[in-house]
Amino acid sequence: MDLTNHTTVSEFVIAGFPSLQKNRIPVFVLVLTIYLLTVTGNMIIVFITRYEISLRTPMYFFLGNFSLLEICFTSVTVPTILVDLIRENNIVSFTNCLVQIYFFHALGGIECLLLAAMAYDRYVAIRSPLRYNIIMSSVVYGQLAAWSWATGLVLPLIPVILISQLNYCGTNVVDHFFCDILPLLRLVCNRTQLNEMLSFFICTFILVGSFTLTVVSYAAILITVMSIRSTDGRKKAFSTFASHLTVVCIFYGTMMFIYVRPTRNLSFNMDQIVAVFYCLVTPLLNPIIYSLRNKEVKEALKKVFCRKRVELK
Repeated sequence: MDLTNHTTVSEFVIAGFPSLQKNRIPVFVLVLTIYLLTVTGNMIIVFITRYEISLRTPMYFFLGNFSLLEICFTSVTVPTILVDLIRENNIVSFTNCLVQIYFFHALGGIECLLLAAMAYDRYVAIRSPLRYNIIMSSVVYGQLAAWSWATGLVLPLIPVILISQLNYCGTNVVDHFFCDILPLLRLVCNRTQLNEMLSFFICTFILVGSFTLTVVSYAAILITVMSIRSTDGRKKAFSTFASHLTVVCIFYGTMMFIYVRPTRNLSFNMDQIVAVFYCLVTPLLNPIIYSLRNKEVKEALKKVFCRKRVELK
């Protein structure tokens, strides 16, 4: 597809964070540190769930997929932030901008669907522990993961293709720290109602649909947790449940604030602040809350490290 035939703009300038330019070095170090910690933490989860036999269960299969997804998701946006902090003009080509939009929304959609699948897995484990292995067979959880990835990868194609056909004129400055649909539509010369409504519908379908399934699953889990007679058992279960729910609320809350609203009149400065949470904060919290605080994961890590030490000797 020859994109240059449909636009008078061949490249975009990412506005980034102009107010942080005076402190760009410490901010760069902070963002880079968060990014490296996020990638390292999630890589540990991917490795340990793949190679430790004791963790080859549906729950850790989903966690391994989720951690791999987080590595890819953060790598779509964070490098752009880092480049913006060390260069005054962060210029991206029209094609690269569209590629970033596609992968950002595709990976974000997959994350929503995987969160719903993970919540359903925990619901089955707590509500039907005796039938858990039958309900969540390798075929079932494999299909859930495959459908999550396939659906997330397919749905953003149509909005991105339509955006590529629009005419861009005037300023080429994207008022964001990465290429996204709504900031890009602000630069379009012609009418964009169809693109906005389509993007709104797809985001609503994925976000609200997966959020509803997740909330229903967690509500059922909460009812089960509250019925536990042991105070210590209920406190322990509720602690894990609350931490998981916190990550889910942060992720869905920030996403819905930006994408599930039928208006473009709100401040994009606020969008940038909110976007930082789901691009930097939640990917850092996920491996800590979902896996590294887990006793089974800790034990598996000890086994792997001990095994490696023995092999080295």
